[in-house]
Formats: sequence, C-alpha cells, structure tokens
Amino acid sequence: MRLLIPVLASLFPSVLMAAEPAPEQALDLTGTWIGLTCLGLFVAAYVMVVLEEWSGMRKSIPVLMAAGFIWTLIGIAYTLAGQPHWAGEMVRHSLLEYGELLLFLLVAMTYVNTLQERGVFDALRGWLVSRGFSLRIVFWVTGALAFLMSPLADNMTTALVLSSVALAVGGDQTRFVVVACINIVVAANAGGAFSPFGDITTLMVWQKGLLGAGEFMALAVPAFVNWVVPASIMSLAVPAGRPQALAETVTVKRGGYMIIGMFVITVAVTVTMHTAFHLPPALGMMGGLGLLKLYGWYLNWSGLRKQGQPIAFVSHDEMMSDHTEPHAPNTFREVARSEWDTLLFFYGIIVCVGGLGALGYLAAGSQLIYEGLGAMTANILVGVASAIIDNIPVMYAVLSMNPAMSDGHWLLVTLTAGVGGSLLSIGSAAGVAVMGQAHGRYTFFSHLRWSWAIALGYVAGILVHLWLNRGLF
Repeated sequence: MRLLIPVLASLFPSVLMAAEPAPEQALDLTGTWIGLTCLGLFVAAYVMVVLEEWSGMRKSIPVLMAAGFIWTLIGIAYTLAGQPHWAGEMVRHSLLEYGELLLFLLVAMTYVNTLQERGVFDALRGWLVSRGFSLRIVFWVTGALAFLMSPLADNMTTALVLSSVALAVGGDQTRFVVVACINIVVAANAGGAFSPFGDITTLMVWQKGLLGAGEFMALAVPAFVNWVVPASIMSLAVPAGRPQALAETVTVKRGGYMIIGMFVITVAVTVTMHTAFHLPPALGMMGGLGLLKLYGWYLNWSGLRKQGQPIAFVSHDEMMSDHTEPHAPNTFREVARSEWDTLLFFYGIIVCVGGLGALGYLAAGSQLIYEGLGAMTANILVGVASAIIDNIPVMYAVLSMNPAMSDGHWLLVTLTAGVGGSLLSIGSAAGVAVMGQAHGRYTFFSHLRWSWAIALGYVAGILVHLWLNRGLF
C-alpha cells in the first residue's frame, strides 16, 4: 500500500489539493476529477435504467456496477487524504439502511407471492368479472379497490391484479381499457402514500424515524383527492354498456384466508414494536416470515398425515421443487420468487446515492434546492421529478440531505414523491407493469393524453394537505 499511494497521487493530484482534512473529516470532492467521474458514472447508470425496456438489460446491472466503481474511487480519495478508514465507515451506513430495507421488503414480497399462489388475488378477479357490472361501475370499483389495497399490498401487485380485471371486462373496447388502467395506476400510487407499508418512499421515511406510523394517516384525504379528481374527469370518457358476465370462478386454496390474517397481524406487530420499543421494522417483519413458514410447515405436515404419508426431512432441492403436499404453500419457493432484480436495484441506488453524499453533492444540492428555493417549492418539484426519475433515488437523496423541515413538509414530500409518478406511465412501478400487461393498448402516449387531469389531482391533493394539515407546518 505504501508503494501504491505515490502512484495514485500522481494519477489523481486534484484529490490531494481538495482539502487538508482533520482526522475523520469528510472531504468536499464535488469539484475534483474523482467527484465529477463518480457523478458521471451515476448519471450513465441511470440512463441505462431508463432504457431497460429497449436494451433488455435488467435495471440492477448498471447501478450495481456504478456502486462498485463509485466507492472504489471514494476509497482512493480518502486513502490519499490520509483517512483510509473513513470511506469504509460511511459506506457501512448505507449498507445498514439497505439491510433493513431488504429484510422488510423480502418478507412483504413473500407474503404477496404466497397470497398469489393460494389464489387470493385470482379469486378477487374472478368475483369481479362474474358480477356483470357496467363498465362505469367496473371503472370505479377497480379504482377504489386499488386505493384501498395498496396501503398493505405493494402498488405494482395491486395494479397488476386489478388491471387484469379491466382487460377481462373491457375486451376489445380500447377506450375503456385505457382510462381504467390509468385510473388503477393513479389510485394504487395514491393509496400507497398514506401508509408506511404502501410504498418504498413512505417506508424509508418511516424507518428513518422522521414520521410515526399513525402520522401518515394525515395524508389519507389528500391522497384520496389526488385520485378522485382525475378519476371523476376520466369517468366521463367511459363508454356506456354492460358487458356479459364472464364465467370465471376461482377457489382460494387451503390456508389462503388465514395467511391474509397473518399478514395483517405481522404488520400490526411490526408497527407496535417500532412505535413502542423503537426496534427496527425489519425485526417484526422477519418474525412474521417465521410465522408464515411455520404455518406452511403445518399445512404440509397435516396434509401428508391425512394421506397417510410419512413425514421426513426435506432437502433444499426438494424444498424448491413440488415435493411438498400439493395443497400446502411452498414458502421457500415464494421467498425465491421475490423481485430480486428490484431488491438489487435498491441496493445499487442506495449505495450510489450514499456515495454522492460522501462526495459532497447532496450537501450542495440541499443548499441549492431547499435553502435556495425553500422547502415548499422543493418538495413540490420532488414529485414532478419522480415522474421522470424513479421516486426511490429522489426520496433517498432527500432523506440523505435531511433538510430541517416540519412534519407538515415531510408529509408533503412523502405525498408528492408517492403520487408524482402517476403524471407519466413510466413514473412508477405500477405504470410500467400495467404497460407490459396491457401491451399495445395502455401506452406511454395514451397515458400522456390524460396527464393534464392527473396534474389537476396532483395540485388538488397538495392544496388539501396544505389546508387540512396546516397546523403541522
């Protein structure tokens, strides 16, 4: 290492001139060659994320690569500055935040996957398409269910389940399918804004300790207005008619309703542990995963016992196969079916943004945006930015900046980051997923034609929050 430092110093002399830090003092590397290179790497990685649909490259790949390169360069900079351990201390902070988020999301995804495997969502879809509702009633029912389901189930799963109803009922009526899908995406994003479990952005704010679980309920009415304003406008474009009811009956598999109850209990225990004892939310969720696995084992054990088959130790390969009793959920396989590309994408984003913070860009951005424009304007622009850039890096950047704001402003940025993605179809995971499911009918441009109505809901939701929760500012 002693031989390597002079070589590195000759390659990166600007780092040594950046500052003469005291022991364990963060460097301002924003104007250095290394800082600008890292910023360029992050921008290039995010461009590749945006182009995922055209390139076919999973979104986790470029951000994982960028995270590694960025922190390598940061490590070089701090080593040259005589603080070889400081970079490691900073990156561990990002890894801890990601670890808590990973465990939390892994459990939530496993529960949702298990409910899908048990046929709970298929049964809901079957019930809706077999009712013979008019197109206008289907429009409002699917929107209302999306708004009510997304606070617990993630907005992407909610949107996929209910958009399948719109596609089944609408058939070849493209005009109805378009407005129904837009309505579902807007409602799913709005519903997730008033629950710490409804969206990644709300989860991050809650885990950071900036708002309590109950405080998010202050956004319930503004979020409802955000959905109902564009929904009322788009409902005027729903064609008249009552399509013939489809003969689709789905039976929920054994234990499906019990697993719904277990998920609710897991959420309640997690909130209680975090609120009363200040324990990490991931701890309660992992306990809920243990409960789910125990129940899966019980269903398998009792099913095999009824058939008179012996209960034996199951190897890992058998766990991942269909070895278990056919009427029991394979919880190990449901863990494996989690959205690992998404989970690894979150790792890359959190570590990259943490690197930009270590370089000094987030502090500079906070001074430019929050001190220059003011918290109100900055928080509204965050929502607009989340329609173009994924709301995860936008919100994580805000949390890393940690500007001094009242609870009212933290609720405002939570609302705008959560619902701002509805302005464009590519602005949220729900919109992107539904575009894939309704390929050729619900498209970027069909959504764009109604962006003005969604923008009215965005403004109306903000105004209602400013009026209704004015005492929190």
